[in-house]
Amino acid sequence: MMKERKIKLVSIADAKTFVTAAMKCDFDVDVFYNRVVIDGKSILGVLSMDLTKTLFVRLHGENKEFEEYLETIAPADEKIA
Repeated sequence: MMKERKIKLVSIADAKTFVTAAMKCDFDVDVFYNRVVIDGKSILGVLSMDLTKTLFVRLHGENKEFEEYLETIAPADEKIA
């Protein structure tokens, strides 16, 4: 089962936190924008993305803690109240 979420990483610290959290998942985590897809567990890959844009995350598995973390970095207009 695949899930997609929108995220906003506003700083290098946010990117590091995201990668650290993604590394705890035992499945692939992809981050993409337009046609560029990178490994969400790669700090260099994540930092190569345009952090001014809303990014998309594709989960190839389930991890409740990671999904709850993704809610905290969702763009303001996407947050679930």
